[in-house]
Formats: sequence, C-alpha cells, structure tokens
Amino acid sequence: VVNCNLQRLDGPVRGNGSIIQELESLFAGAGWNVIKVLWGSEWDELFERDTSGHLERVLRGLVDGEMQSLGAGDAVFNREHFLRRDPAVLEFAGHLSDEQLNQLQRGGHDPLKIFSAFDRACRTTEAPTVVLGLTKKGFRLGPAAESRMAAHGHKKLSPSELLWLRDQLAIPLTDEQASKAAFYRPAEDSHELNYLRDRRASLGGYLPSRKTTCPTLAVPREKEFADFTFTEDAREMSSTVAFARMLAKLLKSKPLGERIVPIVADEARTFGLQSLFRQIGIYSHCGQKYVPEDHSNFLHYMESATGQILEEGISEAGALSSWIAAATSYAHHGTPLLPMYIFYSIFGFQRVGDLIWAAADSRSRGFLLGATAGRTTLSGEGLQHQDGTSHLIASTIPTCRSYDPCFAYEVATILEEGMTAMLERQEDAFYYVTLMNESYQHPAMPEGAREGILKGIHRVRTSGRQAQAQIFGSGTILMEALAAAELLEKDWGIGADVWSVTSYSQLRWEALAADRQRRLNATEDGPLPWIESCLLNAAGPIVAATDYVRAVPDLIRPWIKNRYVTLGTDGFGRSDTRAALRRFFEIDRESIVVAAINALGDPALAAKCVDRYGVSGSSAAPWLS
Repeated sequence: VVNCNLQRLDGPVRGNGSIIQELESLFAGAGWNVIKVLWGSEWDELFERDTSGHLERVLRGLVDGEMQSLGAGDAVFNREHFLRRDPAVLEFAGHLSDEQLNQLQRGGHDPLKIFSAFDRACRTTEAPTVVLGLTKKGFRLGPAAESRMAAHGHKKLSPSELLWLRDQLAIPLTDEQASKAAFYRPAEDSHELNYLRDRRASLGGYLPSRKTTCPTLAVPREKEFADFTFTEDAREMSSTVAFARMLAKLLKSKPLGERIVPIVADEARTFGLQSLFRQIGIYSHCGQKYVPEDHSNFLHYMESATGQILEEGISEAGALSSWIAAATSYAHHGTPLLPMYIFYSIFGFQRVGDLIWAAADSRSRGFLLGATAGRTTLSGEGLQHQDGTSHLIASTIPTCRSYDPCFAYEVATILEEGMTAMLERQEDAFYYVTLMNESYQHPAMPEGAREGILKGIHRVRTSGRQAQAQIFGSGTILMEALAAAELLEKDWGIGADVWSVTSYSQLRWEALAADRQRRLNATEDGPLPWIESCLLNAAGPIVAATDYVRAVPDLIRPWIKNRYVTLGTDGFGRSDTRAALRRFFEIDRESIVVAAINALGDPALAAKCVDRYGVSGSSAAPWLS
C-alpha cells in the first residue's frame, strides 16, 4: 500500500509529472496487479455523466504541482483553474455549489473506496498487488495546512482552526472545549467504544507486545565443531577457511544444524563456502530449472526448494534484510534461528550500516561475519575492498559484540560463546566477527585463554627475557606483532610481550561499566577493568597495531597507564601487495619495532632502527597521501 499524498517537505514529489502514474508503470512492468484509489465517492455521479471522457482527460492531464495547488485552493480557485479547463466539463459540473465542490475528496480518504480496493486485492491470487491511494497532505487539518508547503512547520492549530476541525469531523464539543483542544470520549456503552474494545481484544490487548523469550536451543561445545583448534597443525590456513570448517560441522549438529541460516550476497566461493552448495543447497522456491554451467564439478552450484543457504544476489541490503528476518524470528514466530551472514567486511557496516542499526534496534540475534577484513589484508583489489572502519562503527552499537580474532581457536571460542548467549541465555545481542583471507599457521588453544578472548585481550607471547615493551595486535596484524617481538629480541636485545586484542569495543564497554559502578558507589571498592588488571605488571610502553583506523585502539586509551602508541590504517590507501600496504600504513613488523624503540625513549637507537629497516620519515603521512 502506497500513500500518495504527492508532497515532500519542500514541495511536490513530482511537480512536473505524476508519481502515481510513475509507480503504476514500475509495478505493472514488474508484473504486479495495480489498483489505484484516486477519487472519492462524491465523484461517482460526475463520472457517470461524463459519457465522452472529458473529465478523465482533464484529471489525467494534471501534474502533481497542479494537484497540490488545487488541494490548497478554495472552491473559487478550483472552479477557475479546474472546471474551466474544458467547456464540456464545465457544462456537466458547473452546477456544483462551492460546498459541493469542496466536498469532492480524493480516493485515499474515502473508506468505501479503500475497502473496495482491499477487497479486490485480497481476491487477486495470480500476482502480488499494490494499492496506490491518492491523498491530500494535511487532510482535515484545515485550510492553513491542507496541501500547503508549510504544513510540516504548522505545529499548533489556532482556536478558529480547531473549531473548523470540530465541524468537519462532527465532534460533539462546545466552542470552549474545542478551542482548548479538549478530548472527547464517547459514552461507555456507545457503538464506538464497543467497537474499539472488540478490536483490541481480537488483537491481543491494548498495548503491542513483543516476545523476548522462546524455546532454548542446545549449543554444541567448541570441541564438537572445532576440534582442530585444540591441536597445533603445521598446515597454514586463513581464519575464513577455519570458520568454513566450523560452519560445516555446525550444520551437521542436532538440533542446531537445521536452524542455521547461512546468508551470502555473493562470493561464497571466495569465502571457501562452496562445499555447502552440495551439503545443504541454495534456497529457491522453484528449485533449479536449469543445468548449471559448472555441473561437471563436484562442488557445483545447486539451487533447491529445500536449500538452506540464502544467496541474495549482489545486494547487501537485501541479504541483511533476510538476516534481520531470521535474527528476529525468535520474537515474531517463537522459533529461534541462527543466521550467519558472510560478506566482504567493507560491504557491511559502511554500505548498509543503517540497516545494522535497525537490526540492533529490533533486538536481532545472529552473527555478522566480515570476511576478507581489514584495510591491508585483501591485496590488489583496490580501495573498494579495504575496510578500516567497521570495528569503529560497530563500537557505537550497544547490542553489537564485535571481535577481530586472529587464530582459529579464538574464532571457535567466540562462536561458542555467541551461540550460548543468544540461543541458551537468550541475550539480546548480535556478534560481528571479522575474518581474514591471509594464510598462516594456527597454534593450539592455550590453557586459560577463554576468559581473555571473550573479554577482549589475552597474552599470546611472553618474552624469553625481562620484557621492556608490550605489543598489541589484532586480527591478521597479530602476526606482524609477533614477528616484531622476534625482531626486537634478535636485532636489539629488547624483550617484548605480545597480546592478542580480540575486541577493543568489548574492553571499552566492560571498563565503562566498572567506572560507572565505582562512580555511583563511591564508598565501595569497585571492580578493576579487565584491561587494567591484565596490565598491572606489564612493563614498558605499549604499541597497539591494527588493520583499522587508530581510533579503534584509542577506544581503551583512558584505561592505559603505560605510554600508549597506536598504529593504524588512517587514510584511503591504495591497491598493492599486503607487504607494501602495511609498510605504507606503517603497521608492518619493522614499523612496529621502530615505534616500540622510539617509545622506550632512546632517540639514537631509534635513528639506527629507522636506518636499518628503511622506514622513511620523509614521505607524507598515509592519511595525507
């Protein structure tokens, strides 16, 4: 149903055309059944008398700019500028009095016409139906507001306008009551109140309600779907491939597997998910009416009426809308689902961030997985694929728990906790997890790492000698941080501990909560934020390197007592290799070493370091290049 009042805030929607005719063409061209509700019952007699079609031609020839003027004009104006357009129309409609002319309403305000349109729509089964209703902006608000450009700025009705409104709607109020905008309440046994009570009862009550709980869904433990993360494997793989292995196992688990809704806009093969084509199929209501080009391949493209994957074409907005539908199924249908939408990370928060906010507002539960994440990880494909901001945007959404893991065991831990939180504990939250397409070796999950992974930071390397510096790394840049620690010890004799920061935003939310508790309970010893407790005995400056803009690691700066240096990917970047991009943004291992030695306060040693690694300080800053 489209309400066509023809007006936007500043003027007509289509001043020199007709929005209704435009919409009719678009919907009819797409195969829809179009019903237009243009003119009210008061026009019926005129159309019956118009045997030659003159009235219809005059009405059809009006552009929306004229329609607005006619809607705002009085009977004198309309008689002059409408009836006199065609002598034939004036001949069979000229007898109308001013009052009768003013009573000629548009169809969208006529209950009989609306009912008739809805009745016809309900009886049409061969195609979807759109009802286009012609209405007047500001209808029944009086001459000062109806079809007026200034209707949006008309905040309060004057006493005379209130009296006009009372008379038009036949509300039984005295002049004094109407002038004070008094409420009118029909008698308790009146037809109106009985009708309203019946309708509310049939709708389930007087206030809309939303189900916040539903049947719980048992979640498999980490060792059941990610057993490979508990043993070290010499093979290299990306975290995207690790996730694909976990998803394949989860789809086979009972009863969860059939409730998982994998969603891709495109590029499932890029994410290593092509094996799912054969395993669970791509949903299509009509099955597959063709033989796919790659039918001879074992992992060929397969659509099915019983398919489980939603592949929405190259439409991130469409895919995310499907994700929201599945992510709110627990509330709308009492059926918990686990939607997992996998996309290029840059095409998520940046491209359809407003829909992600809407998802949070509707209390969606599910996983958003930003694959090929970061600004330097997906090399060679240009700026359109380089994401340096999604974790910053994610940090602004209260129900979004965002993580930037590096190792497979971190991904598995986050997945298990997320499923448990959303499906067992039924928390109103969704998880954003970034995944990389860079291959490297993944260690086994160390003892005691789970708490730190989920809270946002855990130590992954303890220096063999007394640590003089701390290095934070996230996502694939953690590998650069580990390499930098090796260089510091091998080339400069400086010990450094390395920490995996899986979530700056989770660290920030937890620290803010701890601060609030201390602030509002001043007489009590409040909890120490996790980031502060981890760094109580951490010696030396801290260098935080990320594949995202510096504002991401800066989220936790208030709780860092050590000297804190952040390295990130501020700027636009360029299309190049991973190594070249990381050197350009100064987040590669050598740049991390330079930052650490500089932060230690030895300028002479820092100069030697710059010279040795060829890290140039003469070029423009990355965000200025």
